[in-house]
Parts: sequence; C-alpha cells; structure tokens
Amino acid sequence: MKIVVIGGTGLIGSQVVANLRNAGHEVLAASPNTGVNAVTGEGLANALQGTSVVVDVANSPSFADDVAMDFFVRAGRNLAAAEKAAGVTHHVALSVVGTELLLDSGYFRAKLAQEELITSAGVPWTLVRATQFFEFVGTIARAAIIDGVARVTSASIQPIASADVAAKVAEAALALPQNGMTEIAGPERLPMVELVKRHLEGIGETRTVITDDTALYFGILLEDRWLTPTGDAWLSERRYSDWLAAQSDRTA
Repeated sequence: MKIVVIGGTGLIGSQVVANLRNAGHEVLAASPNTGVNAVTGEGLANALQGTSVVVDVANSPSFADDVAMDFFVRAGRNLAAAEKAAGVTHHVALSVVGTELLLDSGYFRAKLAQEELITSAGVPWTLVRATQFFEFVGTIARAAIIDGVARVTSASIQPIASADVAAKVAEAALALPQNGMTEIAGPERLPMVELVKRHLEGIGETRTVITDDTALYFGILLEDRWLTPTGDAWLSERRYSDWLAAQSDRTA
C-alpha cells in the first residue's frame, strides 16, 4: 500500500515513515525539502498518485496567529482537493489533546480550524490527538524561567514520548478510517510544576521552581485538566523520568 506522510521529515513524521516502511509499505516522506508543499500545493498531485492513505503530521513554522492559521487552512484545503482527485481513501492527522479548550492561543484556533476542515472534507478520516511530547518538556522549563526562577502552573499535564505518538499514528494509518478521534497520552498525570522539577533534576540543573498558577503556558492561562485526556484514551507505558535518563545515557 502506498502511504504519503505530509511532514514526513520532522520529529514525528520521520518516525511514522520508518514504522510504516518497516511494516512493508511504500511510503513517501513528503515535505518542502522533498518537493511536496501542502501549503502552496507544489508537488501534491504527483505525490498522491496511487496513494491509499495520507498521514498529515506537518506543523506550522510559527506559533504566530496569522502564520499558523494560514498554514493549517491552506494546507488543509489543498490536501482535501488533492486527495479527492487522487482517490485517497483515508486521511490521518495528528492534533492536540484539549485543542478546543486552548483557544486563547491563535495556534490552537488554527489547529481547531484544521480539524474542522478534515471532518468536513469528504475524505474518510481519523484524528489522533496527543498530549505534549517528552521532547518539549525542556522548552517548557526554559520558557518558565524568569529572573533565574522557574515559575510554573500546577495545572495537570500528561506528556508522552514522540516515539509512542508515531507508533499510534502509524497504527491508525493501517487501520480502517474511524471518522472519529482517538486521544493518546503518557502514563503519568502530574502537575506541570512537578514535571519541570523532574526535568531540571534529571539534567542536573539546580534551580528554584515555584508554583505559580498565573504562569502562562505558551500564552494560555490553564485550567487544571485542559492538557490531559478525557474518557477512554490510549496510555503509553514509557515514563518521563525513564525516557530522560535514556537520553542522558545516549549523550554520556
């Protein structure tokens, strides 16, 4: 089966491509640097010829409101048109747990617009909504540091390794379309302030960490459960502390 992965050279996309190729499928890693640009439409028609499944894990190059909205809307419209023309039978996309609750952010307004385009496009679809990746906990910690002190909300977070996200996205690509949404998360739900403490301790950085529920998360004032799944979510087994220790072992 031929599968095209939009954003196939990025953090998640490259792992999705590897998983699907290992399963014996013909997979095209589609991105601007491989001649396929979903935002402009360049190369889409040729890339999708003979394609059964399109997996979209591409991300906006910027969190700026206008840039993110333009990226996801234009890409979504171009993909829908190209998929229908090519006879694609399944569109799989990666989104974010809690998107509809995070609309103070233009980025998440753009993600919601992307989801709405997918569900109304007329191509059978599956949405995989994931929590924050382990790989970005360091970014959260650095963004929280003000005058040498990390000020972090106590709102809950339930992060997951990108490898586990990629595995579930690949699994969705090989299954029948759900015309629905699956939520996935890591095994541990904990206050974000605790996660930042674990990160800093894990990298050997001594720094004061203060609970501050007015601290913003990428510009958003969080309520407690906005970043955690609801209902019957799939949970990975990989814990953040174990993952972080493995990264340290690789660089030692």
